Amino acid sequence: MNAFKPRETLTEQVARHIENLIAFGQLRSGERIYEGAMAKQMDVSHGSIREGLLLLEKRHLVRNVPRKGAFVTPLDEYFVRSLYETLELHLTHTGRKLVRHWQPEDMARLESLYEQMQACYRKNDLMAFLELGIEYTKASLAYADNYFIVSAIDDLWPSAKRCAFVAFQEGGNRVIEDNLSHMQQSISAIKDRDEDRLADILHRYALQQCQQVLTAIEKTGSRTA
Repeated sequence: MNAFKPRETLTEQVARHIENLIAFGQLRSGERIYEGAMAKQMDVSHGSIREGLLLLEKRHLVRNVPRKGAFVTPLDEYFVRSLYETLELHLTHTGRKLVRHWQPEDMARLESLYEQMQACYRKNDLMAFLELGIEYTKASLAYADNYFIVSAIDDLWPSAKRCAFVAFQEGGNRVIEDNLSHMQQSISAIKDRDEDRLADILHRYALQQCQQVLTAIEKTGSRTA
């Protein structure tokens, strides 16, 4: 018998649509999100938009301000540094567990995703590259065995995708190549069951991508000033 898989709710569909508008820069940092206009655009009720925005607040993409409305969370230095510091802490903790306990099917999954990301790079398919990057990191959480860490990382993915897109837009192929290089190094460290090497790779990756995002934000700001 097939397992029951409920369809994504309307609230989740609404949240996913607005999430992508934010992640890919169509709704900008600090911009107000008007419920009425969004409801008309998506052909859904105001209530569905409101529920979707509450879900996105939990995922750190939206701030709901009483009596003022909903606003895209500002993408500033404090936000970016906080994000990458938190991601590094969580991913290093779970990465050490993966190094100790991985099975052949886990390695096959990671290597397959890495190869798919290389193919996306060659085809210049940035959107697919970003989505596969998230799948790659999720696959590395196979042995996290911690409800709170997995839940926290799930809520951080949209912000990670948003920041990665900002970095890729500004840095182009160099940023993608850096990502692929870190993944290749990570796979090697996992294969060798070398916890400390993996932790060092994740630390360097977090610092590098954080700086790439901050540089992109600074350049974008200077052009619009």
